[in-house]
Amino acid sequence: MTTKESGNAAFISDVDVHLFSEGTHYRIYEKLGAHQLERDGVKGTHFAVWAPNAARVSVVGDFNEWNADKNPMVLNHSSGIWSAFIPALGHGTLYKYFIDGANGHVQKTDPVGFASEMRPRTASIVWDLDTYKWNDAKWLEARDKKNSLAKPVSIYELHLGSWMRVPEDENRWLTYREMADKLIPYVLEMNFTHVELMPVSEHPLDASWGYQTTGYFAVTSRFGPPEDFMYLVDKLHQAGIGVLVDWVPAHFPRDGHALGLFDGTHLYEHADPRLGEHREWGTYVFNYGRYEVANFLLSNAMFWFDKYHIDGLRVDAVASMLYLDYARENGEWVANQYGGRENIEAINFLRQLNEKVYAEYPSVMMVAEESTAWPQVTRPTYVGGLGFGLKWDMGWMNDTLQFMSLDSVHRKFHHDKLTFRSMYSFSENFIMPLSHDEVVHGKYSLLSKMPGDAWQKFANLRLLFGYQYSSPGKKLMFMGGEIGQWIEWNEERSIDWHLLEYPTHAGVKQWVSDLNHLYKTEPALYEYDCNPGGFEWIDCQDNEQSIVCFLRKGKHLNDFILVLCNFTPVPRWNYRVGVPQGGYWKEMLNSDAEVYGGSGIGNHGGVHSDSHWHHGRQDSLSVVVPPLSIVMFKVQKPE
Repeated sequence: MTTKESGNAAFISDVDVHLFSEGTHYRIYEKLGAHQLERDGVKGTHFAVWAPNAARVSVVGDFNEWNADKNPMVLNHSSGIWSAFIPALGHGTLYKYFIDGANGHVQKTDPVGFASEMRPRTASIVWDLDTYKWNDAKWLEARDKKNSLAKPVSIYELHLGSWMRVPEDENRWLTYREMADKLIPYVLEMNFTHVELMPVSEHPLDASWGYQTTGYFAVTSRFGPPEDFMYLVDKLHQAGIGVLVDWVPAHFPRDGHALGLFDGTHLYEHADPRLGEHREWGTYVFNYGRYEVANFLLSNAMFWFDKYHIDGLRVDAVASMLYLDYARENGEWVANQYGGRENIEAINFLRQLNEKVYAEYPSVMMVAEESTAWPQVTRPTYVGGLGFGLKWDMGWMNDTLQFMSLDSVHRKFHHDKLTFRSMYSFSENFIMPLSHDEVVHGKYSLLSKMPGDAWQKFANLRLLFGYQYSSPGKKLMFMGGEIGQWIEWNEERSIDWHLLEYPTHAGVKQWVSDLNHLYKTEPALYEYDCNPGGFEWIDCQDNEQSIVCFLRKGKHLNDFILVLCNFTPVPRWNYRVGVPQGGYWKEMLNSDAEVYGGSGIGNHGGVHSDSHWHHGRQDSLSVVVPPLSIVMFKVQKPE
């Protein structure tokens, strides 16, 4: 779409400059970058870039033989923004900015470029993002109901480059459009409610998985042009599937064509390496206290909601933003003005980010990957919180995987790793993640982490997933876990889909699908995921038998799901458990069922209660709890 300018009116107004300079121009991407427009009847492209310390800036590209003398830009001295209108240039034009800075001449990719060349090339591309015709209005209208804390949220996390490949075509990636055709039926079959895509912003190195971003406004060209990614999101929405995207405002790489030393000075990053460098990752840290830098990131967040209709951002590495001494030894960091280690500028940025996103898009999800005990991450900013909607529960993930990796004979001595979470489980709005981070860098796959022989490994994996889905909190599972992948995730190869030829792996897949279905259809399992009214221990102290039993409760009276988990390979016959009401308790799911690869021990469809006082309740059940299993019951008729 071409914007028209009348007369010699400036594309960037004084108001734009003022808002950008104070950090409150939340759509600065509409002014910076490359925009096709018509000026005085002449069609062309307007270029604008923030480079306040440059001595000279030019637009270079194929159209002028990359000659910096042909298309110089003009500086707005009050803002540091350089701009130029070049006639006859339009969609698909390759370009960069030639910057004469303190360190000499450099060619830089447009920080606000909407498209980029396929790596290893790095030029930006003039692109019109308004040509795609969206068909997801119905989804957007109903989104409030889909993303509510009182609704089921079950997220399938995936990496677009390695979810599925095409072996007969040199093991290439799927395109965005091919991904829509393959991924959507699978997610529907597996009954997930959302997908979470590892970073889709442009990045030069495949092995970074997208977490070292160079093009914050450019969807990666690896899998197709921007409108093809729009097509993928659109089709997911039409199928009733939400879309979250990983977003990386914590750091950026040092690549010479990108943001680092952009105008010859430390523009986007701090000049002091004690503030401006992540030595652990070899990257730069954004200078959140510089209004224009914060504005760049805030505008980028809004951009993904505005232009790509996404349903949430999972903000990566929040802990590294919050602490000035993150991954630094004494003497390698600088205290704040009060002598503390808290990054006050980053805290203010995160609060401003969440306030703005939720003000304009109240139905989306802002998710924090925050790995410490920072308080009130998911509480409103007006009570001192950071304002996120949800937070990954890294504590649950670590404790549970440590417990599950133990041989069953030792588990009774570590029972507290299961029960400790109840001390804090409603202090935040939690997502329970089994993410990509747990199946890389020598950590083994989830299945390989499990102890015992092959039968026990699969039983333990089904038990792990069942415990995750029955516990309070939203759910996240990384691709490959749902089929019992044996090997670690490798970004250079596909999931081992051939494993589904084996009944044990097919059984895990069916189990995850059925867990998702039960989670979506039983309000007791999701309505109070983030509310203490939704959970009640029946017995958390049976460490000798390594059994826990609890209730999940919905909003309506007598809406219960009874959960029993047996973390040993010994079946527990005639196990007595107190229940809140008498009646017939139907066995809803049993991970030991033969269809899942189990031994087939169960309760013949359900159990009638009797008036046997137990666990402080007048009614109780005598049930079978199969080996290394989880069973769930629901009362059918009160007596």
